[in-house]
Amino acid sequence: MKKNTRRFAVVAGAAAAAFGLTVGPASAVPSTVWTVTPAGSYTATNSGNIVLTATIPMTCTTSGASGTVASATGNPATVAAINAINFGTAASPCTSVLGNVTTVAVTPWTVVAQDYTAATGVTKGYVGNVTANVTAGACKFTVTGKASATYTNSTGILAVNSVSGDLAVSSSPAPVNCGSVVTTTTKPTFKGNYAIKASNGSIPKIVGSNP
Repeated sequence: MKKNTRRFAVVAGAAAAAFGLTVGPASAVPSTVWTVTPAGSYTATNSGNIVLTATIPMTCTTSGASGTVASATGNPATVAAINAINFGTAASPCTSVLGNVTTVAVTPWTVVAQDYTAATGVTKGYVGNVTANVTAGACKFTVTGKASATYTNSTGILAVNSVSGDLAVSSSPAPVNCGSVVTTTTKPTFKGNYAIKASNGSIPKIVGSNP
């Protein structure tokens, strides 16, 4: 009888431990609550040059975007949609050593928040769902992926600073008339700052907290 009692205690203890391992992490790590104020529409204008490099740098002196921002819960979490973004204008085209550059974004893109530092008001994350069709001279290729970024509440600057491997050159469609300059093994980078303004003219604030 004592042997059976001990056996039951061991089994019950193991079951309790297994249950604890199952539910513990979920309750110990709550989702980040991202509060964005004011929510709603925004516009973005480049602050300095925007540079896409795919072996060669392609520089835009003019770029702008628009979309919506909203509070969200999760980590990572989408706190903004980029519904439209342009690179260059007819009067001020983007340029490269291959000639003028035309970049057509396939939107929506997203702004995804991952980490918030209260002391600096800086959110780290990335611009996601990136797809853009690029034409530089006769060379045509498509860029896909994401671009690492930070957002600073005090300045309203979304600083895009992608690292090698964030973005890729698509194989479908494959590059055309690019020779060995841009291939599917090329790892593009996208860098530049955008000043964000809400529809009422204020700078949106992004704050992450754990309840």
